Amino acid sequence: MKKIYLLAFALGAFAFSANAQLIDDDIESYSLGQLFEDHWSSWAGSPGPDNAVVTDAYSNSGAQSVFISGDGVQDALLLLGNQSSGEYEFSYLMYIPSGKTGYINFQGETAPGGGAGNGGAGVFNSGNITFNLDGLSPGIVEDIDADGTVYNTYSYPQDFWFEVKFNFDIDGGPVYTLSIDGVAGAPVPFGTDGIVGGIDFFSIDANNEYYVDDVLFVDALGVDAFSADSFRVYPNPVKDILNISTKTAVDNVTVYDVLGKIVLTTQPDVVSPKIDMSGLASGAYLVQVTIGNSSKTVKILK
Repeated sequence: MKKIYLLAFALGAFAFSANAQLIDDDIESYSLGQLFEDHWSSWAGSPGPDNAVVTDAYSNSGAQSVFISGDGVQDALLLLGNQSSGEYEFSYLMYIPSGKTGYINFQGETAPGGGAGNGGAGVFNSGNITFNLDGLSPGIVEDIDADGTVYNTYSYPQDFWFEVKFNFDIDGGPVYTLSIDGVAGAPVPFGTDGIVGGIDFFSIDANNEYYVDDVLFVDALGVDAFSADSFRVYPNPVKDILNISTKTAVDNVTVYDVLGKIVLTTQPDVVSPKIDMSGLASGAYLVQVTIGNSSKTVKILK
């Protein structure tokens, strides 16, 4: 299978820190095969066939990603620590091949260190997120409650890496806001317990196939505009559209060629803008992003 190597900036190996960053996992520190360590558990709460699988078939950064197949068995849990107050942001990059299906859901309280809590994997906390449900709606995401209510509908690019991002506001609701490929939906109330426990990556049907890379989970309060927790640029190399993922509105984006000449400039004044670089020739560029009085420059290949 063809490998795809792209780069999401400001992502390092799995790490903890004392500030806003809780999880930063680029999937590079694990061996290929079943994954049951660190924050990766499963519905059963023990090593077995429902675990996530580390693969080198596709990746957004580095050489590896998490793979969820169509075997109907895989049911991996990423444990988020049973957060009961505050505001948090969870995001990852996702790749779904053309015509394939994907599914995740948001779990409430989970048992420490493993899936089973309260006799099961966790308290379902709203948020069935389906990608191309049953293979009948290619490129469509639906955010569906347990009773079948569709809260939000999104689109996603097949055969390309795209960002999935949750903002969890526990104290202010609790509610979550889901963004797909930089587009945010309406806030959704969650949960019988108001706890952010984990994300369930499930093999929902035989057509299921997706890949997960560059996972971030952060305390959203007091995060610097250009910290690894809040700023991401992808894909790199870029073909046409460069995605700039931010928590606050971007004032200016200026693209320079290797000689320092400005070849593109725009004032998007929106959160997480998309920059059209389709008119630029192949080569290396410096992209300067300005938010307020701060700027950051990243190197992009086209």
